Amino acid sequence: MNAIQFENVLKHFPKASYNAVNNVSLSIDEGEFITIVGTSGCGKTTLLKMVNRLYKPDSGRITLFGRDIAALDAALLRHGIGYVIQQIGLFPHMTVFDNIAVVPRILRWPRAKIKTRVEELLELVNLPPAEFARRHPAQLSGGQQQRVGLARALAASPRVMLLDEPFGAVDAINRANLQNELLRIHNLHKRTYLFVTHDITEAFKLGTRTLIMNKGDIQQFDTPQNIMQYPANDFVRDLIVSSGAYLAPPGDGI
Repeated sequence: MNAIQFENVLKHFPKASYNAVNNVSLSIDEGEFITIVGTSGCGKTTLLKMVNRLYKPDSGRITLFGRDIAALDAALLRHGIGYVIQQIGLFPHMTVFDNIAVVPRILRWPRAKIKTRVEELLELVNLPPAEFARRHPAQLSGGQQQRVGLARALAASPRVMLLDEPFGAVDAINRANLQNELLRIHNLHKRTYLFVTHDITEAFKLGTRTLIMNKGDIQQFDTPQNIMQYPANDFVRDLIVSSGAYLAPPGDGI
């Protein structure tokens, strides 16, 4: 099933010299893990934020499971989409339990269901509830906070997860561990993930397909293997080479 579709979507910010997103059309199937990568200002975060209507396109249409998101109530739309950002955004005065329970409480879940769900999610992100549920964010490491942020985004079992450079501020060891956890969780539930990163190695590790952007335009949208083996243009080739990611010689297999 088609999960997300962009149809000739354009977004321009005042005083910008080019469109942030320039007439983009693409389709994402349910259960895919799409990574979005490119240089700073290429439009990757703008593209992501239009899915949950934090940004509104100037023209074009975005559909979510066949429904035009412009016709949906914005609050209800966002309650059904998980959203994780680099800054995490945990509420410092709330416990870990209460942070994860925010959306289920908004949706008026029964108390027992919320408790079960929060404990289940803490186990899922490898933070034992007995040890972590009553802590506050200041009592957690950066990697632990990011795990709580991920658990909170998963709380209402969203069919779509938007992740905007969620591991950018985490050290290399924790980053690799979090990447592995995210892959495990995705493989377990097969939700649709859109993951923005500036790191093409991370994009290739995580993505079933990778979207490469530059100045609002799609440069290539394909599997990591195909992109490495058959870069669409010099920009893509240079991005791969500059990152140190493996680039197969023309005609070679991966």
